[in-house]
Amino acid sequence: MPTTSPAPSTTRSRRLALGVIATGTLMIILDGSIVTVAMPAIQDDLGFSPAGLSWVVNAYLIAFGSLLLLAGRLGDLIGRKRMFLAGTAVFTAASLLAGAATTPSVLVVARFLQGVGSAMASAVGLGILVTLFTEPRERARAIAVFSFTGAAGASIGQVLGGVLTDALDWHWIFFINLPIGLASLAIGVSVLPGNRGLGLTAGADVLGAVLITGGLMLGISTVVGVAERGWTSGSTLGSGALAAALLVAFVVRQATAASPLMPLRIFRSRSVSGANLVQVLMVAALFSFQVLVALYLQNVLGYGAAATGLAMLPAAAVIGVVSLGVSARLNARFGERNVLLAGLVLLIGVLGLLARVPVHANYLTDLLPVMLLAAGFGLALPALTTLAMSGAADDDAGLASGLFNTTQQIGMAVGVAVLSTLAASRTEGLLADGAGRAAALTGGYRLAFTVGAGLLVAAFLVAFAVLRRPARKSEAADPAPAHFTAA
Repeated sequence: MPTTSPAPSTTRSRRLALGVIATGTLMIILDGSIVTVAMPAIQDDLGFSPAGLSWVVNAYLIAFGSLLLLAGRLGDLIGRKRMFLAGTAVFTAASLLAGAATTPSVLVVARFLQGVGSAMASAVGLGILVTLFTEPRERARAIAVFSFTGAAGASIGQVLGGVLTDALDWHWIFFINLPIGLASLAIGVSVLPGNRGLGLTAGADVLGAVLITGGLMLGISTVVGVAERGWTSGSTLGSGALAAALLVAFVVRQATAASPLMPLRIFRSRSVSGANLVQVLMVAALFSFQVLVALYLQNVLGYGAAATGLAMLPAAAVIGVVSLGVSARLNARFGERNVLLAGLVLLIGVLGLLARVPVHANYLTDLLPVMLLAAGFGLALPALTTLAMSGAADDDAGLASGLFNTTQQIGMAVGVAVLSTLAASRTEGLLADGAGRAAALTGGYRLAFTVGAGLLVAAFLVAFAVLRRPARKSEAADPAPAHFTAA
């Protein structure tokens, strides 16, 4: 049996622990989006080709998405605190390498290493949180803080990336991670709750680890490469088929292994399975908001990097107010499922309005209302996070955390491939028909926003049909367990 050191006993120490987890997670989320507005400057400085430039994002995405599940399970086996601190250290060192990069190859390698460190830290962060805060109201408030880092982090990253790139240069979008990472390590050593874990012999499924890591890495790289190679190219079909075969082999392995890397019992919970499916659909849809809106502002309306970031700031602000200020109370009063459904309705409205965005948009009348409706993300993500973790026992908290983060990255990869490809194809068709560049780009973005709205409708239907409110400790027959049970 694993032995766990006592959780920090004082309110102050637990808040510090939450602050370390949230800060580390925010740093990781920021790094996923902070580069988007700095890409032109990076290309000019290092001489990336147009195709090569995409690997500044893809190298990070592939490493991050493919290693999350493995890192989450390893956290359960060797100790989640050790995994979180090691991941933060790897990420911080890789940030130094990325900021000092003078060639494209060095930057791409550094970005891959950042993805490795991100996977190690973020895979177990949520698992630490749910074992640290066991009382339902406390846990709801802590999850609201954690969810804010994911809900608003991308928008904050775009703001920060634009400001740093314009005021200093692109190197500082990576150097800024150094003091944050070092502070997180220094404080985390003393305030994070330690656990020895189950031990590697309790779940060291080496073959399963190879199958899932290889399958996810190949699958995500296939999806993000669709924009260059197309859906029907031989390389796409071949690598996609091989990735699917590896993932199927992984599932078979988990059903038969004595000590599986990912016990399939975790999917018996409707909350775990349903919440992860909803997340794939929701994150895929919201790629069109987080990335394509920034491209629309720059490529159609002519905004600069800093102006683009500031234009997205109201979205980050309302997400922060909702997720930190009211989401926990709403979840406690109305239930996570109902709050999630309300948030999805608002997000459908966001993409519905964007699907009608004009070529010459006025920010105050056409875009600011959209930014304010993004409050739906501040409602949806905390509720979805609670539901996703509600069926996980304490010993599987790292696994459930890694799974939730993995489906987030899968959703992002699907959104990148599907929505960007649809937008590009529509734009090319409109240009061929004689449309102007601005009109053609806007037409492509509108199509992506429309498809994104459809994905959100699908997410709403899944949530409505599958998810249930997790049972509270006070509602359970046996009040002893510290974790939620699946309803």
